[in-house]
Amino acid sequence: MSINASGWKPTTPVAGGNAAPTFTGNKALMLEEPLIFEIGSTETTGVDFADGDVAGSRLGDLTRKSAIGLPGLSEQETVRHYTRLSRQNYAIDLGLFPLGSCTMKHNPRLNEKVARMPGFADIHPLQPVDTVQGALGVINELAVWLIKLTGMYGVAMSPKAGAHGELCGILCIKAALEKRGEGHRKVVLVPESAHGTNPATAAFAGFSVEDIPATDEGRIDTAALKARLGPDVAAVMITNPNTCGLFERDLKEISDAVHAAGGYVYCDGANFNAIVGRVRPGDLGVDAMHINLHKTFSTPHGGGGPGSGPVVLSEALAPFGPLPYTARTKDGYVHLIEEERAEEFSNEHFGGKLDSFGRMVAFHGQMGMFTRALAYILSHGADGLKQVAEDAVLNANYVLRSLEDVLDAPFAGAGPCMHEAIFSDKGFAAGFSTIDAAKALIDEGFHPMTMYFPLVVHGAMLIEPTETESRGALDQFIGALRSVAERAKAGDPSLKTAPHFAPRARLDETLAARKPVLTWKPPVVQAEAAE
Repeated sequence: MSINASGWKPTTPVAGGNAAPTFTGNKALMLEEPLIFEIGSTETTGVDFADGDVAGSRLGDLTRKSAIGLPGLSEQETVRHYTRLSRQNYAIDLGLFPLGSCTMKHNPRLNEKVARMPGFADIHPLQPVDTVQGALGVINELAVWLIKLTGMYGVAMSPKAGAHGELCGILCIKAALEKRGEGHRKVVLVPESAHGTNPATAAFAGFSVEDIPATDEGRIDTAALKARLGPDVAAVMITNPNTCGLFERDLKEISDAVHAAGGYVYCDGANFNAIVGRVRPGDLGVDAMHINLHKTFSTPHGGGGPGSGPVVLSEALAPFGPLPYTARTKDGYVHLIEEERAEEFSNEHFGGKLDSFGRMVAFHGQMGMFTRALAYILSHGADGLKQVAEDAVLNANYVLRSLEDVLDAPFAGAGPCMHEAIFSDKGFAAGFSTIDAAKALIDEGFHPMTMYFPLVVHGAMLIEPTETESRGALDQFIGALRSVAERAKAGDPSLKTAPHFAPRARLDETLAARKPVLTWKPPVVQAEAAE
């Protein structure tokens, strides 16, 4: 087989069982590991203690009355068990992570080193302000960068994640409306192309949500949105670039119309990675936008945390932002502005108009994410961040154009995509769908792409390669997915039972979600009947 332009050469593996050969030569992870309860025994322990006289327990009535039920293993057995389990977990350090809408990019080790520096990693939120000037300086400098990159007026650093940031922005809008006596505005408009958390956030904040349809090319139906504006509309929540991987070209026109109708514009900034350094949302009329630091500025992602979702605010909304915030005075000292000092600093920063809706969290934000994000920004510089966006868009379009001949690309005619490419399962043989393609990718050694999202595309496959992947890595993934798509079109029956090389075969995921087995019980030993 010839070597392609990037120098990567696929191999032809030996098929296992009735499974078809994989394009990459990978066989998933090929590991089998029983539960820790099945390895050890509750009757033994991995540590021996000499018998000794016990003078008495200080636990009182808290002393354990029965066995704890944990298996006894040696240190080596325990380490091997968890190491084997770790090898069954796919990670960005193993290969390309094609999840669309999630931006699973490489996390530079420089960021990790900075986050572990003394003065960042070992501080406490209740320390006196004069003992944490370096940490507060990092928060303040990152805040300045975020304001400059977005063209906004202020920023709330405390929100802990993207959805938390959404709530912060909506609460700012709610406070602004109530301040001007328009608390009757209870409708938030959310386009079909927005992130799924947007309607949930608006509903949680007490608003009713109405959908705005998308056009055939995957963008907001601007005419339909304008027609719905009225005295009951509080805001619109727009994701830009949207979840179809497309830039909303009419956002400035939409913002002007919403402002004229008395509402506010919330932009979901989860996809800011695609436009950072190229487009400033503030120039498009945005009033509030959260920024996922783990998506745009390369801090760790997933697992429920740690997260960080700062919210940049327009001049109209900045006075309503949450406390605390940082402020640097002319002498270079960085202050942490809490409720008791808010009035003192409001004249300088908000013209005496500070009217915060309150607090989002107990303290100041996620210090580890701030240090990582600022290290990423400073190591790239303004020109480097611009290239980040350009490379992310270039890689996504490379994936789109390399696969559009074997996969249906519903919006390929709408022009170049942004940071992610979207495909559908249209054209597969009868009975074959996105889930089959995704499971086959596991055999190829890849984590599946985002499936069935966004909902506007049937059998959606959303792929985001990010800017950190090389052409060789992209070619390997493209070749694997092409192979899977061609097998699906040919009706390869082995796809219906994939994965074949993973530690576990295809699961009944619906049953697992509805009836999860959360505790281990020892198997019941059946006594043999006497002859």
